[in-house]
Amino acid sequence: MAKKVLILSSSPRRGGNSDVLCDEFMKGALEEGNEVEKIFLKDKTVNPCTGCSVCSMYGKPCPQKDDAAEIVEKMIAADVIVMATPVYFYTMCGQMKIMIDRCCARYTEISNKEFYFIIAAAENSKAMMERTIDGFRGFLDCLEAPQEKGVVYGVGAWKVGEIKDTPHMKEAYEMGKRI
Repeated sequence: MAKKVLILSSSPRRGGNSDVLCDEFMKGALEEGNEVEKIFLKDKTVNPCTGCSVCSMYGKPCPQKDDAAEIVEKMIAADVIVMATPVYFYTMCGQMKIMIDRCCARYTEISNKEFYFIIAAAENSKAMMERTIDGFRGFLDCLEAPQEKGVVYGVGAWKVGEIKDTPHMKEAYEMGKRI
């Protein structure tokens, strides 16, 4: 049965290593007949959460008028959510963290989803990347019945395009085919 897949690419550069891995995942998922949408967060305006508590204390929509509400709506509608980030100083990039924070108003509606994580890092150690993945898992801990289905540890790639010469490309493609 085809699934609705949403890929959130938080690379600050189109065609960056984590973004290229997203494309490979998407290619595999599309080949299996899934409906896939990739959102390149840099193309969107997503402001940081202001902590105003309008959503949490009063149950009202976030008062900010940017693209976050549209993205969260797509997260709610998706069956599968792929969250991809380059790794900076052993954690996710700011664009992804800001997007996660903006889920505050409706995170209880992001339920029963399958999640995949894609990271790209200059670091060669997968073990050192666990703290980045733990940031994603912290988000999932706040959701209702999430299922972590897979992680692509795109390690050992710093410069743009270096990921293309690694086995991580095939791993992302195959993971996309298996959803």
